[in-house]
Amino acid sequence: MVSQSASQPTQRNPPFLVSKVQASDNLKADIRKAIELIGGLDQLIQPGDLVTIKPNMNTADPYPASSDADFIQALGEILLDAGAGKLQIMDASTQRVCTRDVGEEIGICDVAVDLNADFISLDEHSWIKQSFPLGKYLESGNIGEPALNLGKLVIAPCLKTHFIAKFTASMKVMMGLLKRQDRLKMHMRKLEFKIADLASYFHPTLVVMDARKVFVTKGPASGQLETPNVIFASHDMVAIDVEGVRLLQSYNAKNKLNKPVWELGQIARAKEIGFGATSDDDIKLIEAL
Repeated sequence: MVSQSASQPTQRNPPFLVSKVQASDNLKADIRKAIELIGGLDQLIQPGDLVTIKPNMNTADPYPASSDADFIQALGEILLDAGAGKLQIMDASTQRVCTRDVGEEIGICDVAVDLNADFISLDEHSWIKQSFPLGKYLESGNIGEPALNLGKLVIAPCLKTHFIAKFTASMKVMMGLLKRQDRLKMHMRKLEFKIADLASYFHPTLVVMDARKVFVTKGPASGQLETPNVIFASHDMVAIDVEGVRLLQSYNAKNKLNKPVWELGQIARAKEIGFGATSDDDIKLIEAL
């Protein structure tokens, strides 16, 4: 078993900044503003860096079930403007679904061409078993071999409720780098805790969450659609997920988010592990609404 941490960790301490920006008709400017409010990219992206974008490509269902191609395009352009030498867009879709077909259908393959980025469908590669040092409910799993060389990892999740895991945000989107059979086993029991265990293995440089449209019931492929029209950014998966869940909770909807955010399984387990924010005191929300 190989044990290797996916993407190099960046030493950070509280407070963990989370920006919340009102989206306009200039998507690239809005994403750039969200990133600048938490310090920008000058210290994060060095000239020539390999940068991996992890979108949401579980299925080809329309945004917000999956990533909006225009959002990924704008984010990629910003990373190139910051000096990234090479981009790769990486994911694996759900059971019995071809990731490349999903990429073609939702436009991400075209985005990769426009950005001169490598589109990496993990179903086309081998899987390498990895230990998750902080895992308790999920101690190991098979990670797509290309995901062992992420360079700088930028997560671009959608935000929505989930009929089993209660919500999908940055931590859960990391399941796309895990072998499909392992994901299936995760759903059998303790899914929420296992999501946090898996997320603790990864060290994103940046998280940019597309919450212009969200599902506030059901999910992940469909549900009651709301349009908060905001974009979040952070360096911390836990902090941004906390603020994302609070946005979902602000709607009067029948879902599984009817308890304090820190008591929800994904967040509670992340707090226990301690790989990010552990309380509201650790989070500083910067709003531009």
